[in-house]
Amino acid sequence: MFELFFYLVPTLMIAGAGWGAYLLIRRARRIGRTWEHGLTAEARCLRMYTTTSGGGGDTSVSTTLHHVYEYTTRDGRAVRFEERGGPATVLEGDFVTVRYLPERPDLATALPPSRGRLAAESGCLLTFLGVIIVFCLGFMAVAHTMFEEAGSLMP
Repeated sequence: MFELFFYLVPTLMIAGAGWGAYLLIRRARRIGRTWEHGLTAEARCLRMYTTTSGGGGDTSVSTTLHHVYEYTTRDGRAVRFEERGGPATVLEGDFVTVRYLPERPDLATALPPSRGRLAAESGCLLTFLGVIIVFCLGFMAVAHTMFEEAGSLMP
């Protein structure tokens, strides 16, 4: 029963890393598809704010910039959306070009097309998640080998 812990925890970590990889790929495909096939519109930045995380004890603080945009689709619908990680040069009241897919105008992006950056970011994060998965599988294999060896040494 004690051995189950050495299989269950890494399996949960693998599942979490796999889910993260799925979400990352889904986001990258959505943004790439929006850049490639999306319509453009002029949007106004309604609000800009930051959120912070970390900073407890000796940990570093991470700051994320958020923008809230509003634009009108070609068929006349007003759409408001929020986007994380935009440029710090866009301030409240500024006008920017957004790209959106007609079937999902709520998933618009104001990020300028940069396929290389998107591929590099996604690739680095997928590599990191892959390393976590390989480490967990290796840990499980070593734990299994140790339990097998210990089992044959027991009377």
